[in-house]
Amino acid sequence: MVALARSREAPAWIVGAFEHPARHAPDVSTAELHHACAAGALADAGLSFADVDGYFGGRDVPGTNASWLIDYMNIRPRVIDTTDTGGCSPLAHLMHAADALASGRCNVALITLAGRPRSEGMRTGTAPRPGEPERPDSPWELAYGQTITTLYAMMAARHMHCFGTTPEQLAWVRAAMSQHAQHNPHAMYRQPVSVQDVMASPLVAPPLRRLDCCVISDGGGALVVTRPAIARSLPRPGVRLIGGGHALYGSVGGYFDLTTSGASVSGPQAFEQAGVGPRDIQYASIYDNFTVMVLMQLEALGFCAKGAGGRFVQDGKLIAGVGPLPVNTDGGGLCNNHPTNRGGITKSIEAVRQLRCEAHPAVQVKDCALALACGPGGSVSNGHGHATVILERV
Repeated sequence: MVALARSREAPAWIVGAFEHPARHAPDVSTAELHHACAAGALADAGLSFADVDGYFGGRDVPGTNASWLIDYMNIRPRVIDTTDTGGCSPLAHLMHAADALASGRCNVALITLAGRPRSEGMRTGTAPRPGEPERPDSPWELAYGQTITTLYAMMAARHMHCFGTTPEQLAWVRAAMSQHAQHNPHAMYRQPVSVQDVMASPLVAPPLRRLDCCVISDGGGALVVTRPAIARSLPRPGVRLIGGGHALYGSVGGYFDLTTSGASVSGPQAFEQAGVGPRDIQYASIYDNFTVMVLMQLEALGFCAKGAGGRFVQDGKLIAGVGPLPVNTDGGGLCNNHPTNRGGITKSIEAVRQLRCEAHPAVQVKDCALALACGPGGSVSNGHGHATVILERV
């Protein structure tokens, strides 16, 4: 990615953002969801499909490749990027769009994500994912019946063993997200829950309980990114990308640490590029597919010491207006939305809302000028990607 200094002009400004309001869309196709998200983000920016000359999307696009969706949306991009690293793909696409804008290969970049796993009856957390038999590690892994939930349960168990983290501390993450979700009219679960409620929910894969796990939802979202000159001509508040990092943090030949995520690589890259540190961040969108992943990313990003994540999140420290670091003020993937089992797009969208001061008044961070969005793709160990972006209010 093009190196950005704080004293120089950031080449990429987010000018449009849209999150689809549906969480269950049985009568809408995946292509229609993508189109609706794109139309919403473009309308938010004050632009049209005719203005788009760069398209960025991942494996969730309908068809065998992105060409079908591009034709469906009737856009004529000069740049097409379908890099896919799982749920963090839209965050990586933001960085790739910045490169394309900085090099002059496009002027208006569109990023979309959408899907219908809820309508299709997907049980991602308790059944093998599609495509897993083709993974190179599958002959040694699938025989043991692993699922995404059992993998994250192993991470949680290891974190507890190594650092004394407790199930109650994990439960504080869900409790915090639920406090935010009550103010989001589109959230799947708006009812606030207590730590005791989380602890009373059924075990899914010890030590993880049902309320430690994210939602499965339909829907999607989109972002529109432009060059600064175009952004300044538009009516919406500007949000610029000032730093980013993207890593593939795999199994390293079997010598990996189940308590460390790729945020330990992508985070320092993003902070160095932006010229800021964890103490400067006023709001954070932290991918919360499981409660333990929030702890692990907060540690890896430097918001707290390694192993101190449990203490960092307990007692409401992630709740806007209560703790020092508001996290996932839309309710996150645990309560609000996890469209097509990929949370990178919604993490970016809520960060944009905060920087525009357009979050719900009950959770809006006062004078929010600097925000972080990050998340994994896949799961820790094999096939684990991670991306972090740092956004600044203009």
